[in-house]
Amino acid sequence: MTTTLPAATRPFVDFPSVLRAHGFAIAPEQTIGFIEAISLLGPRRMDDVYQASRALLAPSPERLPEFDALFRAFFFGQTLEAPAPSDDDDDELRVQEDGENLVEPEVSDTHQSGEQAATSELLNVRRFALSDEALTLRNFRRHAATRLPKRRAYRRSTSRRGDLWALRSALREAVRYDGELLHLPRTRRRLTLRRILILIDVSGSMKAETEGYLRLTHSLGRAAERLEVFTLGTRLTRITRAIRRRQRDQALTLASQLVSDWDGGTRIGDALRAFLAVPRFAGFARGALVVVLSDGLERGNHDAMTDAVEHLSRLAWRLEWLTPDAGHADFRPETAALLSILPFVDTLADGSSITAVADRLLNIAQERS
Repeated sequence: MTTTLPAATRPFVDFPSVLRAHGFAIAPEQTIGFIEAISLLGPRRMDDVYQASRALLAPSPERLPEFDALFRAFFFGQTLEAPAPSDDDDDELRVQEDGENLVEPEVSDTHQSGEQAATSELLNVRRFALSDEALTLRNFRRHAATRLPKRRAYRRSTSRRGDLWALRSALREAVRYDGELLHLPRTRRRLTLRRILILIDVSGSMKAETEGYLRLTHSLGRAAERLEVFTLGTRLTRITRAIRRRQRDQALTLASQLVSDWDGGTRIGDALRAFLAVPRFAGFARGALVVVLSDGLERGNHDAMTDAVEHLSRLAWRLEWLTPDAGHADFRPETAALLSILPFVDTLADGSSITAVADRLLNIAQERS
């Protein structure tokens, strides 16, 4: 059964679609709220429509001039220059609310780690540009389901080379064939994708790589059944549900709003200790593939970082530390912080590009087998 919208409602449904076509992240709930606001206001003047659109469709301050131009072009027929098309190949939108926002790490009184940590932390919101690495992300998503690390689940499925007899299936087959049993079915434990925990350093020294990491993590979320994502900086932030959104641009926009310590100082040790101090968060690392995307630039006393990495390595199935500095052929860990964690990480590898990180994630299972 199809529902036809009233003609008077059509412009207020089409305008959010125009905004989406120009790269604005507009959720279906916002469109519904916009229509309800118009119904509540009347409206008597076009200014009422404009104010309702500003309040309910929530354009960012940086894009407000573009929003105003699109509003005038749509409702008043004024012309404006068309922007470049987006390279995002996702046209569906799934909206979920993120209930886990910020977990602020406790700061030790005895030492301060991070160039701008402690009393004057840098809190920013970042906007993401369009990516030119769509092919790498598409290939990664295509191969991720078959090449990511797997584990044996407790549930079993029928298999010709199973290790146990499937007695219930055998009895059902015997009933079907009047008591005759043609063969004895077997079962074995199913293979399922292992949980993956991604910890992304968003400090100032990682500014050039952060955006690519988030785009790759979004592609990973489309393939991995169980994925958890946190950012580390001057605080700890869980962005799992933001990354899980189907549309990439909207996922990155929401993540940028949740994380408030972009390009600030570095307190990796304090952030990791805050992660391990929450039992539910620490449970995400148990038996999981843990990937830390960081240069390990922990200024000052690194004892907190070393202790946290040691604890994390005992929980994880495998702990991978990928650093942008390892992209150089002559890379050798020289900082005291990186040298102190070497005994506790399984691999210290190249994280200088999303291609390097994607290849590393896809090859871990082959190295373990």
